[in-house]
Amino acid sequence: MSPIETRTEQVPTPAGTFDGYLALPPGGSGPGVLLLQEIFGVNDFIKQKADDLAASGYVVFAPDVFWRVQPHFAVPHDEESLQQAFAVMGRYGEEVDLETKAADLVAALDHLAELEEVAGHKVAVMGYCLGGFLAYLAAAKGSPDACVSYYGSGIAELTGLADEIGCPVLFHFGGNDPYIPAEQVERIKSAFAGRKDVTFRVEPEAGHAFENLLAPMFAVPDAAARSYEATKAFLAAQLS
Repeated sequence: MSPIETRTEQVPTPAGTFDGYLALPPGGSGPGVLLLQEIFGVNDFIKQKADDLAASGYVVFAPDVFWRVQPHFAVPHDEESLQQAFAVMGRYGEEVDLETKAADLVAALDHLAELEEVAGHKVAVMGYCLGGFLAYLAAAKGSPDACVSYYGSGIAELTGLADEIGCPVLFHFGGNDPYIPAEQVERIKSAFAGRKDVTFRVEPEAGHAFENLLAPMFAVPDAAARSYEATKAFLAAQLS
């Protein structure tokens, strides 16, 4: 089996070009996954997750979401970096409106779908934390074949977008997440009531960012293992 290959892939927009990390599966082609970052940027966690998914047969693209405010921002998971990340996230929230955020995501999604390595042009969108919210936004404003959203802060405030999402969705939440209380999860569930293609998974003992094993302050290994296996099964079912 050939090793995973990676490269920098560029996405053109009317406002300029942004790039991202692309990981190719050992076979060289497969369905696509647009992988969206936490507030820490396209860092070791996102690249490792991209490589893991590529090893499972996917063409994975992790775009530089913060390119309009601080290109190539990527920091480790520690207290000092957390403050830096919140500052950049604040600028992204203030300086980039929702329509522009969505346009960038759709541009990245469409670019991935058109790559020659993406089999059948089938793509899913998937993200963690900030990326979990952005995956939800991309599913509403783009045309992915599936969406996986991990503990996306802000979704509960935009449940009106639920009606715009036509693809199957898998939501992951932590039962002890201080940023996304149970009331918000219930509000999101209500927005998708009656949708048999939308699944909610809650890890009761886990908090926020529980799948990030590179962040000891957040990681819950058992919950992470269960959630990731569920994600791989979901992607296999939707993208096969």
